[in-house]
Amino acid sequence: MLERKGQFTVTLSSRPSILGYAAVVGKKEGEGPLGRYFDYIFEDTTLGEKTWEKAESALQREAFTRALDKAGMSPSQVNYLFAGDLLNQNVASPFGLREYNVPLFGQFGACSTMAEALCLAALCAAAGYAHEIFAMSSSHFCAAERQFRTPLEYGGKRTPTAQWTATAAGACLVRGSGAAGVPILSATIGRVCDAGVKDINNMGAAMAPAAAQTLLHYFADTGTTQQDFDAIFTGDLGEVGSTLLHELMHKADCPVENHQDCGCLLYDVAAQNVQAGGSGAGCSAAVLAAHVLPGLVERRWRRVLFLSTGALMSQTTFLQGESIPGIAHCVELGCPEEEGNT
Repeated sequence: MLERKGQFTVTLSSRPSILGYAAVVGKKEGEGPLGRYFDYIFEDTTLGEKTWEKAESALQREAFTRALDKAGMSPSQVNYLFAGDLLNQNVASPFGLREYNVPLFGQFGACSTMAEALCLAALCAAAGYAHEIFAMSSSHFCAAERQFRTPLEYGGKRTPTAQWTATAAGACLVRGSGAAGVPILSATIGRVCDAGVKDINNMGAAMAPAAAQTLLHYFADTGTTQQDFDAIFTGDLGEVGSTLLHELMHKADCPVENHQDCGCLLYDVAAQNVQAGGSGAGCSAAVLAAHVLPGLVERRWRRVLFLSTGALMSQTTFLQGESIPGIAHCVELGCPEEEGNT
Protein backbone atom coordinates (compact mmCIF):
# COMPACT_ATOMS: atom_id res chain seq x y z
CA MET A 1 0.00 0.00 0.00
CA LEU A 2 1.11 3.51 -0.84
CA GLU A 3 0.18 6.71 0.96
CA ARG A 4 1.11 10.20 -0.08
CA LYS A 5 2.67 12.07 2.83
CA GLY A 6 3.00 15.78 2.29
CA GLN A 7 4.29 17.10 -1.02
CA PHE A 8 7.31 14.92 -1.75
CA THR A 9 7.11 11.71 0.28
CA VAL A 10 5.32 8.38 -0.14
CA THR A 11 5.02 6.04 2.85
CA LEU A 12 4.98 2.31 2.17
CA SER A 13 2.71 0.57 4.67
CA SER A 14 3.14 -2.77 2.89
CA ARG A 15 6.86 -2.53 3.68
CA PRO A 16 8.70 -3.91 0.67
CA SER A 17 12.01 -5.27 1.90
CA ILE A 18 15.61 -5.56 0.81
CA LEU A 19 16.84 -9.15 0.94
CA GLY A 20 19.88 -10.17 -1.06
CA TYR A 21 22.49 -7.44 -1.52
CA ALA A 22 26.13 -7.30 -2.60
CA ALA A 23 28.95 -4.80 -3.03
CA VAL A 24 31.99 -5.30 -5.25
CA VAL A 25 34.86 -2.82 -5.49
CA GLY A 26 38.29 -2.09 -6.90
CA LYS A 27 41.63 -2.38 -5.12
CA LYS A 28 41.73 1.18 -3.75
CA GLU A 29 38.24 0.84 -2.25
CA GLY A 30 39.21 -2.52 -0.78
CA GLU A 31 42.11 -0.84 0.99
CA GLY A 32 39.73 1.59 2.72
CA PRO A 33 38.02 1.35 6.12
CA LEU A 34 35.20 -0.89 4.82
CA GLY A 35 37.49 -3.29 2.97
CA ARG A 36 36.63 -6.42 4.93
CA TYR A 37 32.90 -5.98 4.37
CA PHE A 38 32.81 -6.09 0.57
CA ASP A 39 31.66 -9.24 -1.21
CA TYR A 40 34.53 -9.10 -3.68
CA ILE A 41 37.57 -6.90 -4.32
CA PHE A 42 39.11 -6.71 -7.78
CA GLU A 43 42.88 -6.27 -7.73
CA ASP A 44 43.11 -5.03 -11.34
CA THR A 45 41.37 -1.84 -12.55
CA THR A 46 40.54 -3.55 -15.87
CA LEU A 47 38.83 -6.47 -14.08
CA GLY A 48 40.32 -8.68 -16.76
CA GLU A 49 38.59 -6.73 -19.55
CA LYS A 50 40.11 -4.88 -22.52
CA THR A 51 38.70 -1.44 -21.61
CA TRP A 52 37.66 0.42 -18.47
CA GLU A 53 34.13 0.73 -19.82
CA LYS A 54 33.88 -3.06 -20.14
CA ALA A 55 35.32 -3.28 -16.65
CA GLU A 56 32.43 -1.24 -15.28
CA SER A 57 29.96 -3.61 -16.96
CA ALA A 58 31.82 -6.46 -15.25
CA LEU A 59 31.28 -4.69 -11.91
CA GLN A 60 27.54 -4.71 -12.55
CA ARG A 61 27.53 -8.39 -13.49
CA GLU A 62 29.50 -9.36 -10.41
CA ALA A 63 27.30 -7.38 -8.02
CA PHE A 64 24.11 -8.71 -9.62
CA THR A 65 25.14 -12.38 -9.57
CA ARG A 66 26.48 -12.23 -6.02
CA ALA A 67 23.29 -10.59 -4.73
CA LEU A 68 21.26 -13.21 -6.59
CA ASP A 69 23.27 -16.01 -4.99
CA LYS A 70 22.80 -14.54 -1.52
CA ALA A 71 19.05 -14.38 -2.13
CA GLY A 72 18.99 -17.93 -3.47
CA MET A 73 17.48 -16.84 -6.79
CA SER A 74 18.10 -17.20 -10.51
CA PRO A 75 17.88 -14.35 -13.08
CA SER A 76 14.67 -15.81 -14.50
CA GLN A 77 12.90 -15.08 -11.20
CA VAL A 78 13.64 -11.34 -11.35
CA ASN A 79 10.72 -9.25 -12.64
CA TYR A 80 12.51 -5.93 -13.21
CA LEU A 81 15.94 -4.35 -12.99
CA PHE A 82 16.38 -0.67 -12.11
CA ALA A 83 20.02 0.05 -12.89
CA GLY A 84 22.26 2.95 -13.84
CA ASP A 85 25.84 4.15 -14.15
CA LEU A 86 27.89 7.18 -15.21
CA LEU A 87 28.87 6.22 -18.76
CA ASN A 88 27.44 7.83 -21.88
CA GLN A 89 23.78 6.82 -22.26
CA ASN A 90 24.13 4.41 -19.31
CA VAL A 91 25.90 1.79 -21.39
CA ALA A 92 27.57 -0.04 -18.49
CA SER A 93 24.22 -1.32 -17.19
CA PRO A 94 22.68 -2.78 -20.37
CA PHE A 95 26.02 -4.12 -21.60
CA GLY A 96 26.76 -5.74 -18.26
CA LEU A 97 23.29 -7.19 -17.72
CA ARG A 98 22.18 -8.05 -21.26
CA GLU A 99 22.93 -11.77 -20.93
CA TYR A 100 20.37 -12.23 -18.15
CA ASN A 101 17.25 -11.32 -20.18
CA VAL A 102 15.64 -9.40 -17.31
CA PRO A 103 13.37 -6.41 -18.12
CA LEU A 104 15.51 -3.33 -17.55
CA PHE A 105 14.70 0.26 -16.61
CA GLY A 106 17.83 2.35 -17.23
CA GLN A 107 18.31 5.01 -14.55
CA PHE A 108 20.22 8.25 -14.70
CA GLY A 109 20.67 10.33 -11.60
CA ALA A 110 24.47 10.59 -11.60
CA CYS A 111 25.64 9.76 -8.06
CA SER A 112 22.02 9.73 -6.82
CA THR A 113 21.23 6.69 -8.98
CA MET A 114 21.22 4.09 -6.19
CA ALA A 115 18.62 5.92 -4.09
CA GLU A 116 16.62 6.71 -7.23
CA ALA A 117 16.59 3.04 -8.23
CA LEU A 118 15.62 2.01 -4.67
CA CYS A 119 12.77 4.52 -4.61
CA LEU A 120 11.35 3.25 -7.89
CA ALA A 121 11.84 -0.42 -7.01
CA ALA A 122 10.11 0.07 -3.65
CA LEU A 123 7.19 1.98 -5.19
CA CYS A 124 6.81 -0.69 -7.86
CA ALA A 125 6.86 -3.50 -5.28
CA ALA A 126 4.48 -1.72 -2.90
CA ALA A 127 2.00 -1.10 -5.71
CA GLY A 128 2.02 -4.79 -6.59
CA TYR A 129 3.42 -4.35 -10.10
CA ALA A 130 6.23 -6.82 -9.41
CA HIS A 131 7.51 -8.96 -6.56
CA GLU A 132 11.23 -9.46 -7.26
CA ILE A 133 13.02 -6.27 -8.31
CA PHE A 134 16.69 -5.33 -8.40
CA ALA A 135 18.07 -1.86 -7.76
CA MET A 136 21.72 -1.28 -8.57
CA SER A 137 24.31 1.21 -9.78
CA SER A 138 28.02 1.41 -10.55
CA SER A 139 30.94 3.66 -11.41
CA HIS A 140 34.57 3.23 -12.43
CA PHE A 141 37.30 5.75 -11.66
CA CYS A 142 39.25 5.45 -14.92
CA ALA A 143 36.17 5.46 -17.17
CA ALA A 144 34.66 8.45 -15.37
CA GLU A 145 37.88 10.48 -15.43
CA ARG A 146 38.24 9.96 -19.16
CA GLN A 147 34.63 10.92 -19.79
CA PHE A 148 34.13 13.88 -17.47
CA ARG A 149 37.59 15.36 -16.92
CA THR A 150 40.80 14.37 -18.72
CA PRO A 151 42.40 11.02 -19.68
CA LEU A 152 44.62 9.66 -16.93
CA GLU A 153 47.59 9.73 -19.30
CA TYR A 154 47.36 13.53 -19.28
CA GLY A 155 48.41 13.56 -15.62
CA GLY A 156 46.17 16.47 -14.64
CA LYS A 157 46.53 17.88 -11.13
CA ARG A 158 43.54 17.24 -8.86
CA THR A 159 42.28 20.12 -6.70
CA PRO A 160 41.66 19.78 -2.93
CA THR A 161 37.89 19.98 -3.51
CA ALA A 162 37.88 17.19 -6.10
CA GLN A 163 36.46 13.77 -5.23
CA TRP A 164 37.59 10.29 -6.21
CA THR A 165 35.11 8.38 -8.37
CA ALA A 166 34.70 4.96 -6.78
CA THR A 167 35.37 1.81 -8.76
CA ALA A 168 32.42 0.00 -7.24
CA ALA A 169 28.95 -1.42 -7.70
CA GLY A 170 26.12 -2.27 -5.35
CA ALA A 171 23.01 -4.35 -5.97
CA CYS A 172 19.91 -4.94 -3.83
CA LEU A 173 16.96 -7.26 -4.27
CA VAL A 174 13.68 -5.56 -3.32
CA ARG A 175 10.78 -7.89 -2.63
CA GLY A 176 7.11 -7.09 -2.13
CA SER A 177 5.13 -7.16 1.13
CA GLY A 178 5.53 -10.01 3.56
CA ALA A 179 9.21 -10.55 2.86
CA ALA A 180 11.78 -10.93 5.62
CA GLY A 181 14.46 -8.29 5.23
CA VAL A 182 15.31 -4.63 5.74
CA PRO A 183 12.01 -2.78 5.23
CA ILE A 184 11.80 0.31 3.03
CA LEU A 185 9.40 2.54 4.95
CA SER A 186 9.20 5.60 2.71
CA ALA A 187 10.58 7.27 -0.39
CA THR A 188 11.14 10.98 -0.89
CA ILE A 189 11.77 12.09 -4.45
CA GLY A 190 14.17 14.97 -4.91
CA ARG A 191 13.81 18.10 -7.00
CA VAL A 192 16.49 19.59 -9.22
CA CYS A 193 18.35 22.17 -7.15
CA ASP A 194 20.73 24.56 -8.91
CA ALA A 195 22.96 26.63 -6.63
CA GLY A 196 24.89 28.08 -9.55
CA VAL A 197 28.09 26.08 -9.00
CA LYS A 198 30.14 25.68 -12.19
CA ASP A 199 33.34 24.10 -10.88
CA ILE A 200 33.56 20.52 -12.18
CA ASN A 201 36.12 19.82 -9.46
CA ASN A 202 33.74 20.73 -6.63
CA MET A 203 30.82 18.31 -6.87
CA GLY A 204 30.22 18.46 -3.12
CA ALA A 205 29.29 22.14 -3.31
CA ALA A 206 26.94 21.45 -6.22
CA MET A 207 25.14 18.59 -4.47
CA ALA A 208 24.94 19.74 -0.84
CA PRO A 209 22.04 22.20 -1.42
CA ALA A 210 20.02 19.37 -3.00
CA ALA A 211 20.72 17.12 -0.01
CA ALA A 212 19.60 19.84 2.39
CA GLN A 213 16.48 20.51 0.32
CA THR A 214 15.41 16.85 0.27
CA LEU A 215 16.09 16.36 3.98
CA LEU A 216 14.01 19.42 4.84
CA HIS A 217 11.22 18.19 2.56
CA TYR A 218 11.28 14.78 4.25
CA PHE A 219 11.17 16.23 7.78
CA ALA A 220 8.33 18.60 6.82
CA ASP A 221 6.32 15.85 5.11
CA THR A 222 6.66 13.31 7.93
CA GLY A 223 6.78 15.53 11.01
CA THR A 224 10.05 13.90 12.10
CA THR A 225 13.43 15.35 13.08
CA GLN A 226 16.97 14.05 12.90
CA GLN A 227 16.57 12.80 16.48
CA ASP A 228 14.13 10.15 15.24
CA PHE A 229 16.96 8.40 13.37
CA ASP A 230 20.07 6.54 14.43
CA ALA A 231 21.93 7.78 11.37
CA ILE A 232 21.45 9.84 8.23
CA PHE A 233 23.64 8.66 5.37
CA THR A 234 24.34 10.86 2.37
CA GLY A 235 26.29 9.98 -0.75
CA ASP A 236 28.46 11.37 -1.99
CA LEU A 237 29.13 14.82 -0.64
CA GLY A 238 32.67 14.20 0.55
CA GLU A 239 34.27 16.44 3.14
CA VAL A 240 33.54 19.73 1.38
CA GLY A 241 29.90 18.92 0.65
CA SER A 242 29.32 17.49 4.12
CA THR A 243 30.60 20.67 5.74
CA LEU A 244 28.32 22.72 3.51
CA LEU A 245 25.34 20.46 4.28
CA HIS A 246 25.84 21.02 8.02
CA GLU A 247 26.02 24.76 7.48
CA LEU A 248 22.80 24.74 5.43
CA MET A 249 20.94 22.59 7.94
CA HIS A 250 22.06 24.75 10.88
CA LYS A 251 20.90 27.80 8.97
CA ALA A 252 17.50 26.11 8.57
CA ASP A 253 17.48 25.42 12.35
CA CYS A 254 17.58 21.69 11.63
CA PRO A 255 21.06 20.38 12.55
CA VAL A 256 22.00 16.81 11.62
CA GLU A 257 24.62 15.66 14.12
CA ASN A 258 23.99 12.01 13.24
CA HIS A 259 24.99 12.55 9.62
CA GLN A 260 27.54 10.30 7.88
CA ASP A 261 28.64 10.55 4.25
CA CYS A 262 29.37 7.55 2.05
CA GLY A 263 32.14 9.48 0.30
CA CYS A 264 33.94 9.83 3.63
CA LEU A 265 33.20 6.27 4.80
CA LEU A 266 34.48 4.46 1.71
CA TYR A 267 38.04 5.81 1.94
CA ASP A 268 40.49 6.91 4.58
CA VAL A 269 40.44 10.47 3.27
CA ALA A 270 43.61 11.50 5.11
CA ALA A 271 45.69 8.50 4.06
CA GLN A 272 44.45 7.43 0.61
CA ASN A 273 45.00 10.60 -1.45
CA VAL A 274 41.38 10.95 -2.52
CA GLN A 275 41.27 14.72 -1.95
CA ALA A 276 37.79 15.56 -0.54
CA GLY A 277 36.55 11.95 -0.47
CA GLY A 278 34.68 9.52 -2.68
CA SER A 279 31.97 9.99 -5.28
CA GLY A 280 30.42 8.12 -8.21
CA ALA A 281 27.21 6.17 -8.66
CA GLY A 282 28.90 3.11 -7.19
CA CYS A 283 30.09 4.84 -4.02
CA SER A 284 26.82 5.10 -2.08
CA ALA A 285 25.64 1.81 -3.64
CA ALA A 286 28.63 -0.09 -2.28
CA VAL A 287 28.47 1.57 1.14
CA LEU A 288 24.75 0.79 1.33
CA ALA A 289 25.25 -2.91 0.57
CA ALA A 290 28.42 -3.40 2.62
CA HIS A 291 27.80 -1.13 5.61
CA VAL A 292 24.31 0.33 6.00
CA LEU A 293 22.15 -2.74 5.32
CA PRO A 294 24.29 -5.13 7.40
CA GLY A 295 24.19 -2.58 10.22
CA LEU A 296 20.39 -2.66 10.20
CA VAL A 297 20.31 -6.47 10.05
CA GLU A 298 22.74 -6.63 12.98
CA ARG A 299 20.63 -4.09 14.96
CA ARG A 300 23.44 -1.53 15.16
CA TRP A 301 20.83 0.91 13.87
CA ARG A 302 17.06 0.63 13.97
CA ARG A 303 15.98 3.47 11.70
CA VAL A 304 18.08 5.37 9.15
CA LEU A 305 17.75 7.65 6.15
CA PHE A 306 19.75 6.84 3.02
CA LEU A 307 20.10 9.82 0.73
CA SER A 308 22.10 9.64 -2.51
CA THR A 309 23.08 12.91 -4.18
CA GLY A 310 23.86 13.53 -7.83
CA ALA A 311 25.41 16.28 -9.96
CA LEU A 312 23.35 16.45 -13.16
CA MET A 313 25.93 17.55 -15.68
CA SER A 314 27.59 16.25 -18.85
CA GLN A 315 30.68 17.06 -20.87
CA THR A 316 28.52 19.13 -23.22
CA THR A 317 26.81 21.25 -20.54
CA PHE A 318 30.13 21.83 -18.79
CA LEU A 319 31.87 22.97 -21.99
CA GLN A 320 28.92 25.27 -22.73
CA GLY A 321 29.43 26.99 -19.39
CA GLU A 322 26.26 25.74 -17.72
CA SER A 323 25.95 25.48 -13.96
CA ILE A 324 25.79 22.06 -12.32
CA PRO A 325 22.33 21.22 -10.90
CA GLY A 326 22.11 18.76 -8.04
CA ILE A 327 19.47 16.27 -6.97
CA ALA A 328 18.97 14.00 -3.96
CA HIS A 329 16.56 11.12 -3.40
CA CYS A 330 15.87 9.62 0.01
CA VAL A 331 14.68 6.26 1.34
CA GLU A 332 13.84 5.48 4.94
CA LEU A 333 15.07 2.09 6.09
CA GLY A 334 14.11 0.17 9.21
CA CYS A 335 15.42 -2.70 11.29
CA PRO A 336 14.02 -6.16 10.37
CA GLU A 337 13.28 -7.01 14.00
CA GLU A 338 11.48 -3.73 14.54
CA GLU A 339 9.17 -4.43 11.65
CA GLY A 340 8.30 -7.94 12.72
CA ASN A 341 10.65 -9.62 10.25
CA THR A 342 13.44 -12.09 10.87
